Amino acid sequence: MNETWMTPGTSMESTSITPADIRLWFEPSHTLRSEIKGGWCPLKTQLFVSSPLSYPEKFLTLLDGKSEEIAFVSHISELSAESRAVAEEAIRQRYLTSRVTIITDLRNDFGITYWHVETDRGQRDFVVQSLSESCVWLSDAHILIVDADGCRFEIMDRHALDAQSRALLDTVL
Repeated sequence: MNETWMTPGTSMESTSITPADIRLWFEPSHTLRSEIKGGWCPLKTQLFVSSPLSYPEKFLTLLDGKSEEIAFVSHISELSAESRAVAEEAIRQRYLTSRVTIITDLRNDFGITYWHVETDRGQRDFVVQSLSESCVWLSDAHILIVDADGCRFEIMDRHALDAQSRALLDTVL
């Protein structure tokens, strides 16, 4: 389903756009830019996904530098192939998640949890200020943890962890 949106400052009768009318690119290398049919090109573009874990390819919102909505895209497939590739990379950068494979050390001091883990991106140390607020159970075994810096760590299946990792995890959950 293509959503129809208006270019800012116009009325529905004069100019309407669809996701196919959106061009995305990076310039400089890690700054997302956009151009909308008719030549409107905000200096800064941000891309958000409403449900990045449940529906990573659906419900995309583009915002300008003032956090005002540029466009809404129901599904990433509605974008051109070039813009879709850029959107996928922007989503990957924004919602980067490291998968925890081994927990080597875990301790809790006065509600602050200190983690030393092995991930799919190497060893990491991170701090979680409040597990009750920073730990999201996606299922009975799938856990998402957001550290004090906003970095995301995922335990895909806590039952699949080695015995020592499970024992450490059980001390704080």
